[in-house]
Amino acid sequence: MEKTADTLVARTELGAKSKIREYAESILWAVVLALVIRVCVIQSFKIPSGSMEDTLVIGDCLLVNKFVYGIRVPFSELRLPKLREPRRGDVIVFKYPEDRSKDFIKRLIGVPGDEIMVRDKHVYVNGTLYQNPHQVHKDQRILSQELTLRDNFGPVRVPANAYFVMGDNRDNSYDSRFWGFVGTADVVGLAFIKYWSWDQDEWRVRWQRIGKLID
Repeated sequence: MEKTADTLVARTELGAKSKIREYAESILWAVVLALVIRVCVIQSFKIPSGSMEDTLVIGDCLLVNKFVYGIRVPFSELRLPKLREPRRGDVIVFKYPEDRSKDFIKRLIGVPGDEIMVRDKHVYVNGTLYQNPHQVHKDQRILSQELTLRDNFGPVRVPANAYFVMGDNRDNSYDSRFWGFVGTADVVGLAFIKYWSWDQDEWRVRWQRIGKLID
């Protein structure tokens, strides 16, 4: 009888250990899968500034497609085959060239070979006026190039393996007009949808922004 009881206890302990191991393995695989998705497929970002207003506002949370431009192989500069090249008008996330520990988000204005020029707030690409329906100007003053590069800039030619980017809030954006080009290796991915938005000032959810595609 005692032997039978000992056997039952042993089986119970083995069953408990088996369950614990099963849970531990499930959690481990879930963590690995989450890391793979974050590194290679989709990553979430939160907007901290107003440089992309009104397309993106402070408190918007968005998802970024990391495989559309080619997934970067971890711990290297190599990328897997891309679905397409970055295009003018894309809203991209990239490593800030002056501090690659920071991620910036802007709209792509110039691709390799393009000539970019700004005259009195108007952007010209290859000599043609470029207008994006999402651009806004919240300061009506036009400042000289001697004072700032905000309203009058260039012309400059976008080099190979680089992009020229600007914020949609043209009068309040620190972008390629001031610090130069974004290297292709620094592009993280394409911003494509807003999944959450929180208005810190009003302490409320911006329900009308949730689920909106970014164009």
